[in-house]
Amino acid sequence: MEYEITGDNLQIVTLRLSEGERVYAEAGAMNHMSDNIQMEAKVRGGLLKGLMRKLAGESLFMTEFTPWGGPGYVAFAGNVPGKIKPIALGGGGEFIAQKDAFLCAESGVNLEITFTKRLGAGFFGGEGFILEKLSGDGVAFIHACGDFVEMELKAGEVIKVDTGSVVGFDASVEYDITTAGGIKSMLFGGEGIFLTRLRGPGRVILQSLSLANLAAALFPHMPLKQGGTSGGRGIGLGTLLGD
Repeated sequence: MEYEITGDNLQIVTLRLSEGERVYAEAGAMNHMSDNIQMEAKVRGGLLKGLMRKLAGESLFMTEFTPWGGPGYVAFAGNVPGKIKPIALGGGGEFIAQKDAFLCAESGVNLEITFTKRLGAGFFGGEGFILEKLSGDGVAFIHACGDFVEMELKAGEVIKVDTGSVVGFDASVEYDITTAGGIKSMLFGGEGIFLTRLRGPGRVILQSLSLANLAAALFPHMPLKQGGTSGGRGIGLGTLLGD
C-alpha cells in the first residue's frame, strides 16, 4: 500500500492498493475511490468487539475496501477541520488514541477499545473512560481537530496538557490527571481545574484545537429557533442539537 495525505486543515488521505490488498475504515469516512474498488460492511472481530467499538464512538460495522482486477485507490477524510496522521504499527507496539480518532487502516491493524487505568483520569481527563487501542501490523490513520504537535518523551519526562488536547500516545506512556496549580489558578486561571499528565517514555501527539472547544466557540453564533440574526430562517439550535 502507498498513501498520500493532501490538504492543510481539511486533509484527505488517498490509499493506493494493489490487487488483493485490503483496508478498512469507519462507516461514512470514504470520500472517493476508483471504479474497481469493492466495498463490504463487516463487524470486524465479531459482534462483541463491534459493540465495544460502538462505546468508543465508532460504528458497529466497518467497511472493507479492496481493488478487483488490478490496482485501485480509495480516499478518506475526517468530518471536522483537522489533520490526518499515519501511525505505523508492528513488533508488538500499541498506540492509544482518543475516541473517534480512528479513520482507516490496513487489514493487519486491530482496532479495539481500552479503558483509562485511573478513576480520576476517566472523570476529569477530557477523554472519558474509553479510549481506542491500535495494535497489530500495518499503518493506521487517525484524524482530529486543529494542527498536530508530536513529541518523543524520554523515560521519566513529564508534560502537562490541557484536558481534551491529547490525540494519542504510545502504550508505554503513563496517562493521568493533575490539578492546575493552586485554588486561585484553578478558579480564575482560565485553564480549568485539571490538566492531563503524560509521563514518558514514548510518543505523544497533541492537537491545537479540540472538538469540544470548537463547538464551544461556535455555540454563541448559532441562530436560535425563533430566527437568525440576519432575518433569514437560519438553522434552529434545537435542530442542531437533535430536538
